[in-house]
Amino acid sequence: MAWEATQRYGLQTAPGTLGLVQEFLNTVPAGAPPLPDLLADLASAQHWATQAVQDWSAVSGGPGVTVEIDVVGLVELRALRDDLRRMIAEGPADMRTAPAVVRTTAATLRMDTDGQVRMEPRGTGWRTMLSMLFAALLQAQLSETSHRLKICRNPYCRTAFYDRSRNNSGVWHDVKTCGNAANLRAYRARQKAQKA
Repeated sequence: MAWEATQRYGLQTAPGTLGLVQEFLNTVPAGAPPLPDLLADLASAQHWATQAVQDWSAVSGGPGVTVEIDVVGLVELRALRDDLRRMIAEGPADMRTAPAVVRTTAATLRMDTDGQVRMEPRGTGWRTMLSMLFAALLQAQLSETSHRLKICRNPYCRTAFYDRSRNNSGVWHDVKTCGNAANLRAYRARQKAQKA
């Protein structure tokens, strides 16, 4: 599985279709020095969306669809990305993080011959991507795994990662790179405060 945006940060991908949400969140410029914003312009956004749909199709077993990103869609996707990142970073209990705009999308529920009900994204253009993202989030919420998708607390990093810790206590995408640096800064600040 490629998940281009997530792999460029060397992260493990979230399981199932939640990987698409992590992938979407990781289109931001992050790290030091920051990697490029994959939604910076129409060409890069279209390239990312095409690859992400292929990856989603491989994971979900859903049909490969074409997602055409236009200028309006690019603006909408950036705003959604910012809202999702803020809500995940600050937690669901804080109502100040609620998105300014309520977004809706279409999806189809289908029962297969094996009795399994599946959600199929619908829409045209960027709305197809919106439907895929919302379907993935709903599936993660129903399986109680959505809370494991987090934003790294390192202000210089801020990548989206899937917390695989047993007690869901991870706050850094990588303790060695982001956690140690933050813990060292906190230690030095405490030492400085004690000397003052």
